[in-house]
Amino acid sequence: MIVSMAEILRDAKRGHYGVAAPNVFDSITVKACFETADRLRAPVILDCAGLPFLEETACLARFYERKYPNVKAALNLDHGGSYEEIVSAIRFGFSSVMIDRSTCPYEENVREVKEIVKIAHALGVSVEAELGHVGQGFEYDKTRDAGLTDPEEALRYVEETGVDCLAVAVGTSHGAYKGTPHLEFELLKELSGKISAPLVLHGGSGTGDANLKKAVECGIQKVNLFTDLSNAGLKSLLDYMGIDWDSRKQDGSKGEFANMKANLCDAGLEAGKGYAGLLAHYATLFGGAGRG
Repeated sequence: MIVSMAEILRDAKRGHYGVAAPNVFDSITVKACFETADRLRAPVILDCAGLPFLEETACLARFYERKYPNVKAALNLDHGGSYEEIVSAIRFGFSSVMIDRSTCPYEENVREVKEIVKIAHALGVSVEAELGHVGQGFEYDKTRDAGLTDPEEALRYVEETGVDCLAVAVGTSHGAYKGTPHLEFELLKELSGKISAPLVLHGGSGTGDANLKKAVECGIQKVNLFTDLSNAGLKSLLDYMGIDWDSRKQDGSKGEFANMKANLCDAGLEAGKGYAGLLAHYATLFGGAGRG
């Protein structure tokens, strides 16, 4: 069942656990999320970024929602940019949207987020926003400290905007890190203590199990993941393709694909196994297994 992300994260905050939020973009990734969530009885948040993927991903999510009726999932626009993109996600059936104005001046951030909150809440859609700024891992050594979230400003921001959850900058970065990730756990504890809204950690990949587990213990309810899951899928795919090509068994009696040395359909399914396997690891690490 696809529900508001606010509902999932309120439960997580009350239960003191985190929810995995993998990026999805096709049938393999969406299916992997629903299958994993169903097997673990864990809630899951499907993050999808970018207009090219929104309508198709929404249709896929609704398809697998019917296949796995016991799964509690949210479908969230990740890093929503233009007004048109955010409204399109709502129109396509997303149950949550993120509006990212983290690089804007505070007043502009508040003004634009409030406008989206008013529209989204009228339609039962929850809203995520970001204060502070989570940068890119390749420039981690230069930007890590530049955008850390200020607790007092964050408290005022949540009150002024009415957002359902807040992405905070506490030392993570998007993508692969240049250098060793170092999280500000005391800052995170302070943010969690001051702010009643659930907190979101962007840049979960590459941060390390110990750091992520501690982040959840210190007050994070949603952990965004993509690079790690993508790499796990690629590794699974490469393992599938890493064979003695000439000795690949061919059997024409078992259908169209059986007489091929390899095929894209099976290759995609193998990639999905790697993606799903690591997603299961994170869902369990964050304490979400059995919470669905």
